[in-house]
Amino acid sequence: MTTLSVTARGQVTFRKDILKHLGIQPGGKIRLDLLPDGRAELKADQPKGSWRALHGMFKGKGDAPRFTIEEINDAIAEAGAAAGVAGLDDK
Repeated sequence: MTTLSVTARGQVTFRKDILKHLGIQPGGKIRLDLLPDGRAELKADQPKGSWRALHGMFKGKGDAPRFTIEEINDAIAEAGAAAGVAGLDDK
């Protein structure tokens, strides 16, 4: 069990090992669900998107950003590396 201190301003700082365990990167968000009896559940907030927005991005419709296949592959490799997954070239 980990104990955290609360500052006079009501702020709490999480150590790197806790953030790593939760899968939270710098700039990420934390979701806190309040439960009965003064308890709370803390977890990484997963960004939500829609398949419709993704489909529109690939079709070049809407105001979603457009990416090249190289940019998409780089983003996939970067996300895999951050999650500790080896790429195809690393096998």
